Amino acid sequence: MRFEGRMHKQGRTWAIEVPILGVVTQGRTRSDAYLMVADAIEALVNKSGFSVEVFPGEGGYFEVGSSDFALLTALMLKRQRLLNGVTLAEAARRLSSSSPNTYARYEQGRTMPSVEQLGRLLAAVSPGSDLLIATSRQRQPA
Repeated sequence: MRFEGRMHKQGRTWAIEVPILGVVTQGRTRSDAYLMVADAIEALVNKSGFSVEVFPGEGGYFEVGSSDFALLTALMLKRQRLLNGVTLAEAARRLSSSSPNTYARYEQGRTMPSVEQLGRLLAAVSPGSDLLIATSRQRQPA
């Protein structure tokens, strides 16, 4: 699984972001920006052994991915919940559950959701959003 990112030249630096994760950083060069965004995502996950690969593209497009799908998915769900100002209790309520643990186990990476469940989880924390699945444009990491 990979997430889409965008990069553009801003003055003397390269601004880089992964919108679904709400991660924005910059670097002096493209390569530096790729390292910075990977480092930022790894710092947010904060788990020993977790690493991010960056797959450069054309026209400012790139992708980020990890071999640890559960932790990358957990980060996405947590970031979407926080970016949308949704509490764990509210997310659980939107999933028709009385226990915040219903949602939290996905956000902690303890449970990997099916594609169908991932769509429901994302809708609970990011109303109006929909899960889009597309084939990757990139083949090789940076």
